[in-house]
Amino acid sequence: MIAALLFIAALSADPAAAPAADPTARPAPIADTDLREFAAIAGRKVAGRPVGGPYPTADKVLLIARDDKGYPVVAASLGFPVRQSLPAPPDGTLAVVRLHQRSETIVPGPTADDLAFVAANKLPLFVIGEWARPAPMWEVAWVDGAVRFRTIGEVGEIGPWRD
Repeated sequence: MIAALLFIAALSADPAAAPAADPTARPAPIADTDLREFAAIAGRKVAGRPVGGPYPTADKVLLIARDDKGYPVVAASLGFPVRQSLPAPPDGTLAVVRLHQRSETIVPGPTADDLAFVAANKLPLFVIGEWARPAPMWEVAWVDGAVRFRTIGEVGEIGPWRD
């Protein structure tokens, strides 16, 4: 509960950071190419950087939106406790990037919480693993009525969708 309040407080700290969203528009369940490329660049730039705040081992979370000219921007950047499900993001968020410091799955990839976030919000989530260099990345999305994920390579190559 406290984490959710911190999440909302971080977003409301600078209302100009996130552009106003059209209340009738729903974000696409699969990210546009420019959002995917922006998430890969912005997310991998923060991989390995220390997390500030009360959670020294926190996951890093970036909320991706568009500015007034339509370009992707990081609307908010914050630390979030490891092994906690992300709350629903604020309106105007088009994608979320979550950087895990450690692999919590037997085979590296998105966690059960990551998959549940996408199932609940129908919003693209990019998961980046900080435990390796280059940092591995996965796109998790709502595809054909189910949560699926795929790898996003270091130079933009995209793997097939997997369950």
